[in-house]
Amino acid sequence: MSTEISVNRKALRDYHILDRIEAGIELKGTEVKSIRGGLANVNNAFARVEKGQLWLYDMDIQPYEKASHEQHEPKRLRRLLLHRQEIEKLLGKTQIEGFSLVALRVYWKGHRVKVEIGLGKGKLAHDKRQDLKAKAVKRETDRVVSGFNRSRS
Repeated sequence: MSTEISVNRKALRDYHILDRIEAGIELKGTEVKSIRGGLANVNNAFARVEKGQLWLYDMDIQPYEKASHEQHEPKRLRRLLLHRQEIEKLLGKTQIEGFSLVALRVYWKGHRVKVEIGLGKGKLAHDKRQDLKAKAVKRETDRVVSGFNRSRS
């Protein structure tokens, strides 16, 4: 059973997500306390493979107010925890032009914080318009079907 902490809604709008990977994240104690308080934001967060390790950029975890003397940086680099084979597979896929690793959501899994990383290819403007048209058509058909079913009962 998992509880969502933060979701990156813009990622699904701006990218075609081809693959999803669950990764652990290396955090400090004050970061975990801030996350428990709901002070985490994963919008605009992305990952890169550097020197054989996967790093998460731009995830914002606000400082924990009740911390004594040691505090964390809100947007520091955070290491993601994956097996070596998974990191090498992601490195190979991100070498292809147009593909990137986007943080989709952060959630609790048991007592651990997990990050869902998506391998995405950027959408063009006409792709976004097609998605909006499809969503509008689906909404309209659902409304008509609902009205038809209501009149039948």
